[in-house]
Amino acid sequence: MDDPPTTIRDAVGRLIEAHPPTGSLELVFDDCGIRVQSNAGPLLDALAGYYRPFLAPAGDRPIVVTALEASPPAFAQPFSPRPPDPGKTRVKEEFLELAGGRIVRKRLTGMVFLFGGPDHLAIGPCLANVNQVINFINNRYIQWKLHRGGLLFHAAAVAGPGGVLALAGFAGAGKSTLALHLMNLGLDFVSNDRLIVRRDGASLRAGGVPKLPRVNPGTILNNPSLRRILSPDEIRRFEALPAAELRTLEHKYDVFIDACFGNDRFRLGGPLRALVVLNWNHGAGAVEAAEVDLRRRPDLLPAFMKSTGLFYEDPPGRPPAAPGPQDYIALLEPCPVIEFRGGVDFAGAAGRCLRLIVAEPHGQARP
Repeated sequence: MDDPPTTIRDAVGRLIEAHPPTGSLELVFDDCGIRVQSNAGPLLDALAGYYRPFLAPAGDRPIVVTALEASPPAFAQPFSPRPPDPGKTRVKEEFLELAGGRIVRKRLTGMVFLFGGPDHLAIGPCLANVNQVINFINNRYIQWKLHRGGLLFHAAAVAGPGGVLALAGFAGAGKSTLALHLMNLGLDFVSNDRLIVRRDGASLRAGGVPKLPRVNPGTILNNPSLRRILSPDEIRRFEALPAAELRTLEHKYDVFIDACFGNDRFRLGGPLRALVVLNWNHGAGAVEAAEVDLRRRPDLLPAFMKSTGLFYEDPPGRPPAAPGPQDYIALLEPCPVIEFRGGVDFAGAAGRCLRLIVAEPHGQARP
């Protein structure tokens, strides 16, 4: 921009004026209404297909997210690189703080995201990067939820008559795979990778995020409800692979919940019944489950603690949020935490999880 904007409101206003939206769609995520507006009809169509279970009137005071198909804007001010995650070396994002908010730029795709207060704008090659637009919309919802109390968890979740069961685990443990096995047993899907947990009186409430599970071929082949995702040729090709190679193959597919399991099987909230932590390994014998005290097992905390990240903005007038281990331990005090150890056994784990989630709501959850 020739005349550099000094505020997020100014920058967003100029970009919308240069690329006015021509259409919109409305969504409801749990108790939050969202209106997405865009200058690209095909983008709105793609988002409507992805968010099918959540298409509904957004109400009187929705979050308004604007997604503009355009050349990525240039800014005169220098951006700061976001340090890579632990174990990574490549810088993927850079950011610029402006009065009232932040600008984030993706180095690989050129997508630019501006947010602050009521302003939420994605601009760049949106149609080539629909998943990044989806992540931005979901991050606006996560922020809205966190501003109303609670902590962010790295966890999947399913729901049954007894409430919500959160599923956490260290990298590659298979929390999404286990969640989809539990859906075959009649449970509903709540969340794939992020969960917001807050106090609700003397108990806890879990809120999911409308992100579809992304799974590898091994998960698909071992779940009869998912096999329709693959073509016959893909099924033959993947079934011919050795089991060890199939298990480590990274080739992600989106799982559309309604297409694989039927309508009304994706819900985004409910009372938290228990937290399962998958701490198992292939070939380590029979699966075992036991309730743990997190004060004595702090080694399990990294499996589900999650920082808010670059796309989160603290509420105005409040100190920056930096929850630590003791915050998670204190929050989870009324919630049973169950560790699954031993060998990886999704069928056996699913049976134990089912007993946790179908128990009477006021009974004691047991593995």
